[in-house]
Amino acid sequence: MAKLYFQYSTMNAGKSAVLLQASHNYHERGMQTYLLTAQFDNRAGNGKIGSRIGISKKADTFAPGDNLFEKIKKRLCVEHIACVFIDEAQFLDTEQVWQLARAVDDLHVPVMCYGLRVDFMGQLFPGSAALLALSDEMREIRTICHCGKKATMVVRQDDKGNTLTDGAQVQIGGNETYVSLCRRHWREAVSGQFIPNS
Repeated sequence: MAKLYFQYSTMNAGKSAVLLQASHNYHERGMQTYLLTAQFDNRAGNGKIGSRIGISKKADTFAPGDNLFEKIKKRLCVEHIACVFIDEAQFLDTEQVWQLARAVDDLHVPVMCYGLRVDFMGQLFPGSAALLALSDEMREIRTICHCGKKATMVVRQDDKGNTLTDGAQVQIGGNETYVSLCRRHWREAVSGQFIPNS
């Protein structure tokens, strides 16, 4: 039975690597997958999903307002797809998440979404909020803070390493821009005050 999956984490947890590995597993068994990523995130190149560990794969792209149900339906008319994989799912809009849910329900194709849960201000991305509400199954991909605890938050830094506390929700960047932290160290970084252990 097809389901809508959301695998979420903070930055640098290996979401894209997990996605590419899962897609590879299908291909090893002779099954085709359909990969999609956000059009404006071209860090790995235009129309590519790339991981920090050096693996990448060509992908179709989505932009705000694209009808993903129709995109998937059109692709299914060309070839059988065993699974749809969405990278950078936090950049989906709410309507697009509903379109993915409809693709699962009406086209009977599993859709696996990978993305960030919260932004650098600790707020849910709209796409992530909709996925948390509509997904059949969710799983956290974990990474760690510099203290060794599970990182659940991310801070955005300027080119001097200073923590930024305002700005646009979306700014494409990697290790030079974002640092994953546990909630306690995120609070310290955002407030600028040391929070003692109790």
